Amino acid sequence: MNKKRAIIIGAGPAGLTVAHELLKKSDIEPIILEENSFVGGISATLDYKNNKIDMGGHRFFTKSQRVMDWWLSILPLQGHPSKDDVILNRDVELSSLKNAPNPEKTDKVMLKRNRLSRIYYLKTFFNYPVSLNMDTIKGLGLWRMFKIGCSYMKALVFPIKNEKSLEDFMINRFGRELYLTFFKDYTEKLWGIDCNKISAEWGAQRIKGISIIKVIKQMLKSLNSKKGEAIETSFIESFFYPKFGPGHMWQSVAEIIEKSNTPIKLNEKVTRLIKNENKIIAVETTDLNGKKNVYEGDIFISTMPVKDLIEVTNDIPTEITDIARGLMYRDFRVVGVLLNKLKLKNTTQVKTINNIVPDTWIYVQEREVKLGRIQIFNNWSPYLVNDFENTVWIGLEYFCNEQDKIWTDNDDDFIKFAIDEAVKIGIFEKDDVLDSYTHKVKKAYPAYFGTYDKFDKIKEYVNTIDNLYLVGRNGMHRYNNMDHSTLAAMKTVDLILGNIKDREEVWSVNTESDYHEDKKECINS
Repeated sequence: MNKKRAIIIGAGPAGLTVAHELLKKSDIEPIILEENSFVGGISATLDYKNNKIDMGGHRFFTKSQRVMDWWLSILPLQGHPSKDDVILNRDVELSSLKNAPNPEKTDKVMLKRNRLSRIYYLKTFFNYPVSLNMDTIKGLGLWRMFKIGCSYMKALVFPIKNEKSLEDFMINRFGRELYLTFFKDYTEKLWGIDCNKISAEWGAQRIKGISIIKVIKQMLKSLNSKKGEAIETSFIESFFYPKFGPGHMWQSVAEIIEKSNTPIKLNEKVTRLIKNENKIIAVETTDLNGKKNVYEGDIFISTMPVKDLIEVTNDIPTEITDIARGLMYRDFRVVGVLLNKLKLKNTTQVKTINNIVPDTWIYVQEREVKLGRIQIFNNWSPYLVNDFENTVWIGLEYFCNEQDKIWTDNDDDFIKFAIDEAVKIGIFEKDDVLDSYTHKVKKAYPAYFGTYDKFDKIKEYVNTIDNLYLVGRNGMHRYNNMDHSTLAAMKTVDLILGNIKDREEVWSVNTESDYHEDKKECINS
């Protein structure tokens, strides 16, 4: 009897996880089709002259023990200090397992890293998530803090009923004044649209664990915390991270898959799905030379953007096509800048190499620039930076649409623009720039506006196609973290193999009431 074949569209975290799980748990033969020349999707790691760029910053943290165990089966936790741990004489929790890897001697290793993300506003650092401490009071001033307190009390007593927008969601949890101070401008940089036009569901999925009450509780809890207690992901103080960035994880998974004689077809863009009644029977791709290839299969798993999937599939009802065409996305552009040093000063108690600021991410709230976030790659992993003891390697992150000037500018012009913005707000001096590079990512963030309010109709229709499964951030049009995509992929394989019966178990990952199978702090496991 011939084995079943699964055609997997996309070699990002979700697609690679599906292939790995199918190979491990069944005799189904997967084939992976990937439009890009690399694996990992938005979780790939780019390399520019041995300086590596993590596109968007990917912390390996999860409330799912299943996902954590899976990650560590691919890249086990370090059993010896990393290069910067040694230089700084820094205590780090190491794996006690026998033969746990040494990051100085092997590449197949997961590091444990300290997390510090702050907001940069009024050329001052504020904690992220916002914390109610003396630094915040000093930075904002007593009058602003008074207004924040009053507006929060008003939100408690007179909350907005029937939250319709992200603005309603945030005001109810933080009060209008704090929302205007720390959330509105950054969120509108991210999405390019007023917060009152974004669905409240985005807040329910991305910041559901944070409010002023939660901030106060977390402050008190951190003073008397017990190892292993559950905490919201926005409050975590440490995380796991592959030695060479997130792409290192997904390249490692791809290597395992290819050793099983499973093809990963790069540079093949899916240009047609052939449907016959309630089944997909084949996928057509086009390569860089314009050559078309057809792949027949029994099972089809798509991680490609839903908008594109519906567009290239035949015999789709007009209503579904119209909704899909109205789905919207935000695109992403990063500028990597190699520096002699930063202008920002480290005023924290955290030790760093050359005393650079210890942040992994910096959220830029300054209103006079379009710059959204800054990553300092030295702090993610010393192995991301070619000469990490003498240079600083950062990523300036921008959010845009394909028709925006941020996207359409040629590389040289945009790099100059980004550097000028960073200099303007005091991040570094222009004379300290050694080198630079830029990269663009289409459809990085599925948006919760446009026709998103009708997305359930697409989901219901796709569920009637017996052998088609949607998974991943763009596949499900959901702003998932990497662990959500991994878990949804695992549950999709469970569904294909008959271990679960309801597709809703896949769709329930990263919804407001889900994700409770294991709430303990997996980093401490």
